[in-house]
Amino acid sequence: MSQPSKSRRPYLIRAIYQWTLDNGYTPYLLVAADQPGVAVPTQFVKDGRIALDIGGMAVRELNIENDPIFFSARFGGRPYDIVVPSGAVLAIYARENGEGLVFGEPEASQPALDVPEPPPEAPKPSGRPKLRIVKSGDPEA
Repeated sequence: MSQPSKSRRPYLIRAIYQWTLDNGYTPYLLVAADQPGVAVPTQFVKDGRIALDIGGMAVRELNIENDPIFFSARFGGRPYDIVVPSGAVLAIYARENGEGLVFGEPEASQPALDVPEPPPEAPKPSGRPKLRIVKSGDPEA
């Protein structure tokens, strides 16, 4: 008896993500927010969908190599840990021109054997930030 094949969706997501970066575009995910395993800020969900900017300036600790996809991002100034199973990704596209790949309907999730936990929150520094001026010994600098 043959094993069911793995989903192509995670591989295609990674490919389009890399293509957007290689072309200087901003990658976005369109996610079915009501799917099992999805963790997004619900106040930003519209009609069961949420568009997520996954470009380098918008996210921290993006892990798109495994399923589920996870990263940290700020919404309305508040940090959130985002978790998106690849089956909940409806599309991945470039913000600048809309080119990318539309999957359409959510895909049923397959049982994961080794799902990594999202990274723990880094401790926040207490008190006021401290800045100091560093002068170079070189008068030309």
